[in-house]
Amino acid sequence: MIAPFQKVLPRSPEEISVVQQRLIRAGYRKDASLNLFYASKVLVPISLAFLATVTGAYDYGPFFVYALALGLGFLAPDFWLGNRIKARQLQIRLGLPQALDLMVICIEAGLSIDQATVRVADELEISEPVISDELSLVNLEERAGRPRADAWRNLASRTDVDSVRAMVSVLIQADQFGTSVAKTLRVYSDTLRTQRRQQAEEQAAKTTVKLVFPLVLFIFPSLFVVALGPSAIVMAESFAKYLQ
Repeated sequence: MIAPFQKVLPRSPEEISVVQQRLIRAGYRKDASLNLFYASKVLVPISLAFLATVTGAYDYGPFFVYALALGLGFLAPDFWLGNRIKARQLQIRLGLPQALDLMVICIEAGLSIDQATVRVADELEISEPVISDELSLVNLEERAGRPRADAWRNLASRTDVDSVRAMVSVLIQADQFGTSVAKTLRVYSDTLRTQRRQQAEEQAAKTTVKLVFPLVLFIFPSLFVVALGPSAIVMAESFAKYLQ
């Protein structure tokens, strides 16, 4: 169904590579996802233009309405994909400390890094499906013959999350220099939790400033109406009696 629309827009190999990377970061790895994305950049503008025609919105200004519909429809898939990437990256950030704790337990129990990765991926399949999916891909790449360091670097490139990049660097350095992987991951897990607590405190400190605008625009006018409304009514009635 989308075959006639996916080839309407011209696309260069560089652009296709960038779009594929963004789709992978959003969790869409199938080849059909790329075709569906390009088809949506054609179908969504057409759908919005058709909706503007059916609803009669073009009466407010045909040129403006159709230009707005085509422009928003063309950019809507990019915005949606960006939101999906941010949501997936947030899930990875929130679930990474739990994954590191489980990996530390597995390594201290005698498992290797590869075995611990497989076990953590299985354990987090329900609670943290995004991290489980990424760790499973790391294991599949290692089974296919790719070096462990390259497989972990690919994980950092796929997710594009700062905490994952730092974790990959820590794991590679610990593997190269022969230091304790369990202690390294435990320290890094504690560091991540400290950063999350500091970020929460920072967001809490910003709430005072953010509440100024709702207070000024919504709450203060309501208080003025409640406090001054009865007095205004009494004064209006008094003036009416005086004028009579």
